[in-house]
Amino acid sequence: MMNDTSKNIEENLHNPHPNPPKEIQVNNQSTLTSRSKSKRKRTRGMETMIKGLSVIVILSLWYLVTKLELVSPTLFPSPALTWAAFTDLLTNGYKGIMLWEHWGHSMFRMLLAFLLAVVTAIPLGLWSGYSSKFQAALDPLVEFYRPIPPLAYYTLLILWFGIGDMSKIVLLYLAAFPPMYIAAMSAVRGVLEDQIHSAQCLGASKGQVFRYVIFPSCLPSIFTGLRTATGFTYTTLVASEIVAAVNGIGWMVLDASKFLRSDIMLVGIIIMGFTGIFLDWLIRVAERKAVPWKGKG
Repeated sequence: MMNDTSKNIEENLHNPHPNPPKEIQVNNQSTLTSRSKSKRKRTRGMETMIKGLSVIVILSLWYLVTKLELVSPTLFPSPALTWAAFTDLLTNGYKGIMLWEHWGHSMFRMLLAFLLAVVTAIPLGLWSGYSSKFQAALDPLVEFYRPIPPLAYYTLLILWFGIGDMSKIVLLYLAAFPPMYIAAMSAVRGVLEDQIHSAQCLGASKGQVFRYVIFPSCLPSIFTGLRTATGFTYTTLVASEIVAAVNGIGWMVLDASKFLRSDIMLVGIIIMGFTGIFLDWLIRVAERKAVPWKGKG
């Protein structure tokens, strides 16, 4: 009896902070989880409030500058004139084409090129990351044209495919391809070998290793590449419509500039900005659905 008592005393001396019961551990974990969730909610609420204040400040400055006529209304229209131009475009369109049709032409070109890049650049990037020989075969072509501004070879594409949608779709595809390809290839190279070896030790085949280990690990980087490619593709779209087009939001802005219709130009620019925000939001929503574990490790 004395030996058992002395043993317990020695254990307590060597372990002055014994592990609490499992019920207490679970309660502590749930408390920490609820605290972290409430903290994230407060942070998101604060960020939303700051964004709202930023928008209010920008609109207020816009109103004051135009109200005090610090700039000519012909060059910088007021919010009221811009809104009037927007409602007129919604009702009557521009040059016989409705506003939503201009927007639809632009989105058709961009989305078709973007989807073609997704179904080609990502598989090729994954394959290049998996096979150094395939990467050596494809890399010279991608690395050669990647630094070249898309508009530098746009005139050549117009000569080959005409002034219609085909030349623009090819241009946008070439602009979207490198970011997706590089993101997918780098993602495969960044997968930990320990994860692959662990799956192989459990008897997984090459296909199963790729499906259950490599591809899920690559998804965060792939979505980052998609967001980067969206920005490149959208800016290239607007530039291509300004250079050579007969419809689209970019063409509408360029054509309005010939007649000093700065109100229509500003409407087109605002539509471009909100469209870019919307496209980026769609990709972030898809990322949260496809990669729910991101940022929780």
